[in-house]
Parts: sequence; C-alpha cells; structure tokens
Amino acid sequence: MNSLLELLKKSTEFLSKKGIENARLQSELIFAGTLRCRRLDLYLQFERPLTQAQVDLLRERIVRRAHREPVQYIVGDTDFRNLTLKCDSRALIPRPETEELVDFVLEKLNAQKPAGTPVRVLDLGTGTGAIALSVATERAGTEVIAVDKSADALALARENLEKIGAPANVKFLESNWFENVSGVFDVIISNPPYLTRSEWECAQSEVKNHEPLSALVADNAGLADLEIILRGAREHLAPDGFVAFETGIAQHEKLAEIARECGFSEIESKTDLSGRPRFFFAK
Repeated sequence: MNSLLELLKKSTEFLSKKGIENARLQSELIFAGTLRCRRLDLYLQFERPLTQAQVDLLRERIVRRAHREPVQYIVGDTDFRNLTLKCDSRALIPRPETEELVDFVLEKLNAQKPAGTPVRVLDLGTGTGAIALSVATERAGTEVIAVDKSADALALARENLEKIGAPANVKFLESNWFENVSGVFDVIISNPPYLTRSEWECAQSEVKNHEPLSALVADNAGLADLEIILRGAREHLAPDGFVAFETGIAQHEKLAEIARECGFSEIESKTDLSGRPRFFFAK
C-alpha cells in the first residue's frame, strides 16, 4: 500500500521532470487540497496509508498539473484574504495583489466613514466574487452590488456566497459594466481586463491555456475597459465617492489624464508590495 510520503516523493519527481517549478510545493498543495488538510498536516502523517481511490485521484491531479493546469482549478478552491473560495475556469483566479486593493479600499472607506456607517459598493467584473465578498464580510453596514457580464462567473460568485455564508447584503447583477446598473455608490471598485495582447502571449501556459481570455485582455494597450469604467463612473458615484482599480503596467498616466477630463479632482497611484504601480484611485 502506498504511503503518503512515498507518493508525494514520486509526484514531486514527476512534476520536476515535466519542468514544473517548485515541484515539491506544487505537489504538497495538490495533496493538501485533495486530502482536505493543511500543508503542515502532511508532515504529521507521512506514514499514513492511502486508499486506492485516493491514489488514483492524486495521480490524476498531478498529471493535470504536469499539463500546466493551475493548482487552484485542480483542487477547486483558493484562499483570498479571510475566505476560502470555490475556484474554477468560469472565472479568473483571485491574485494576492487584489487582496492589497481590498486593503486600500477598506482603509479609504474607514477614513471617510466610521465603521458600521452604511455604504454602497459596486464591484464591476466580480468573477469569483472575491472582492465583493471580502468587503461585505469585513466591513459591517456595507451593501455590495457585484456585477459581471458572464452568467457563468455570476453563478460561481453566488456559489461562493453560499459557501462562506456571507451577509445577505451582497446582490449580483448580470451587466456589461454599467449597462444595467442604477443608483449611486460610495465606491466603484474593479479589477478589469488590463493586459495587452502581447503581454498575454508572453504569459505562462497556466494563464494562456486555462484562465478566461475575456477576463485578462483589453484593447487599446489594455486600457479599453478601464476607460469605459472611468468615464461612466461619475454618474454612479456619491458626491464624496471614489473609484478604485487594479491596473496594468504604465497605465496610470493615461488614466490620470482621462480622470481629469471627467472632472475627478483627487487622483492617486499606489504601488503593490513589489513596488509596481498597480492601484489607481480617483475621487
């Protein structure tokens, strides 16, 4: 009978031969996700015998990883801030950088309005619902409208709402950006498509071959969707409201120009933890 450690070693060797970076880590993530335990727990049960059904499932998943399918899609979930979200090819995999965007938004909101003060937030292009559900669960008194033009993505976001038991103050709307949106909001937040086609072509196979292209690439040097949102935002913002974007490389100068054209008076650019200008705010 295969022990956990024996199969983990074989899986690591297999992925390494297939050119997968950090093969041991990748194997451990798949094992932990499949066996529904923490990575640390694997080290506490190396001699654990595995059933044939478990061995077959682990082998099948390791082969999928060798074919460059993302780990998050293979195990079916991913961690985002304080949440564990269902994750599959219906939507983009939530990134750690987007967690930083939520941090900045909550910081700005709390500076403007005391915690518990009712606020309305519009999340455009919600995907898995990561941003919307994080804001709703971390700031009491927040109503969130989560928008996506993909019915499949919205179905996934609704499944995540049920999975985490988030407050009932999250509502979902199928809309191409502002098309079906009404009312005004204290914050309009979005992580829209912002890659250029050439950037996408240079991306890893995990991204190019598995994640939805429509959630990644935009026309006009990656600016097309950002510009649509920025130009449409003012009529949907409360008087002291602001927009918050995750953006691509070298886009902030043009976004600032558009924001000034649209009458925004306070424009701010923030870097992510790697020092890259990634977050754009306008009030």
